[in-house]
Amino acid sequence: MRIITGSARGRRLLTLEGEDVRPTTERVKEALFSILQFQIEGRRVLDLFAGSGQLGLEALSRGAREAVFVDAGKEPISIVEKNLANTGLGEHAKVLHMDYAAFLLRRNDPFDIAFLDPPYRTGLLQKALPMTAAIMNKGGVIVCEHPVDEEVPDTAGDFERKRDYRYGKILLTVYRHRDL
Repeated sequence: MRIITGSARGRRLLTLEGEDVRPTTERVKEALFSILQFQIEGRRVLDLFAGSGQLGLEALSRGAREAVFVDAGKEPISIVEKNLANTGLGEHAKVLHMDYAAFLLRRNDPFDIAFLDPPYRTGLLQKALPMTAAIMNKGGVIVCEHPVDEEVPDTAGDFERKRDYRYGKILLTVYRHRDL
């Protein structure tokens, strides 16, 4: 796993080990950032269920103003911190070791981009999505990564499903504010 482009281009990233771990593939990550390519610079990004932090790190490398990494696991948080140090992107990052719901219920400054990639088929995506929509800027975008056979809602608060992008067995579902 590596940073695709930007200020940390080519830097290798540490990843979590284990059978339950499935980092976003290079192909899906490239597609995701092609979808968002002109919407990243200067934006505030949330990497919820951060894992190794590769999505938030890629956004920072491409000019995001700030990335907030949230994960409930100690090991993922340690990996995110090491990846931030290794890429030199830590200055614009906040790493929070906490449950997604506890984070989303806090009073947060709004986000422009949110990445949701929780463990598959656990119901976490369906629970986190409306809570995430509540802390987004009106012009923001929420991107969910999930298997094609996992149902996601058409709406989440004021955000609605705008488009699905299929990559083999994986779907990227993009939500934007209903008025945009």
